[in-house]
Parts: sequence; structure tokens; C-alpha cells
Amino acid sequence: MERRQLAELLAAVQRGDCSIDQALARLRAMPFEDLGFARLDHHRALRNGFPEVILGEGKSPEQLIAIAERMAAAGSRVLVTRLAPEGGERLLAALPGFEYHATPRLALRRAGSAPPTGRGTVLVVSAGTADLPVAEEAALSAELMGNRVERVYDVGVAGLHRLLERREQLWAAAVLIVVARRRRGRDPHQPPAAGVIARTARLPRSAGAC
Repeated sequence: MERRQLAELLAAVQRGDCSIDQALARLRAMPFEDLGFARLDHHRALRNGFPEVILGEGKSPEQLIAIAERMAAAGSRVLVTRLAPEGGERLLAALPGFEYHATPRLALRRAGSAPPTGRGTVLVVSAGTADLPVAEEAALSAELMGNRVERVYDVGVAGLHRLLERREQLWAAAVLIVVARRRRGRDPHQPPAAGVIARTARLPRSAGAC
């Protein structure tokens, strides 16, 4: 349950549209729900502003679908990362309202069309085409978390003029996420070119970026 949903439930009780027993029934699964193989943290969104993210890697299709179904039933936005195409197909066939994005291997459920609530724009920049999976994972995740997101792709240092052409966009962004794989012979502590032009948020190397 997210903060907005809890506020709506309390308001419904206050108006008399929802009885106390009905409200208690909806809150019964808080703060977590035990599925036997997983304990879903339904309080995560109240504490951190976004529901628990599901790691698709290593889970059976049955486990993944069960977790996603219970999170969707709670009215939450749902984000599934590192999900192979076969798992994505199984998830979409089993649960309505989900969408699968093959490039970042990511599935999500938007749960409404609320306008962005973040402050300013998150700009995701990728150096090359090989960086698109990580860049799109970052962009879609930021969008689902309520941010306004823009993308600038394939602007690596080999063609610096492509990046400089977008410098106004770089300066205007509230947050800049740069995805650039470490090339052989490059100093791992050297920032990407975009990081020289503007402050950046650099993704961890374990996610495929430096």
C-alpha cells in the first residue's frame, strides 16, 4: 500500500464510505504478507516512497507471478527487473495491466496515470547503443517512480559534438544519469564526458555501467 492509497482509505472512513471493519480488512496484510517462499514488504512504499522491487532473476515463473499478483492486488505500482523474455511472456499472459520491455528486460505495472511528482527532470544519457539496456532500465524505473524523464542516447566521447549539441538539456536537468561502459585502457575513475559538463549520477559497474 502506498501513501496515497492509505490517505484515500482514511478519508473514506472519515466520510463514512468505508466501515472500520472494511478498512481493517484492507490493512490486514500490512506490514508484510507471507507467501511461504517470500515475505512481501507492503510497508516499503510508506517508508521509502516506492514499493518493493521484484528481482526476476532466479525466481520460477510461478513464484514471480504469485509475488506480482499480490503486489498488484494491493494496488501498488510493480517493477520487475532482470526478467528474461520467456518470463515476461508468462507474466503478461497471467496478469492483466503489466507491460514488458525487452531491451532492459523489465516488466512493470503503472497503477494509474498520475502526473510526475518529482522535482525537475531526470535526464538519462548513454554513450553508445550497447548501453541501451541499462539506460532504459534506469529511465523506465525513474518514470515509474514518478519522475519526468528525458533521454539522450548514443552521445559518446568518440563524437563529442553530439553531446555538446545537447548541453542546454544537460544543464537544465535536475538529475543526470550517465550510462557508459568502461572501455579497455580507460581510467575507471575518469568520469564520462557528460560528467565534465554537468553533475551526474553514475550507475554501479555491476549493472553494466561505470
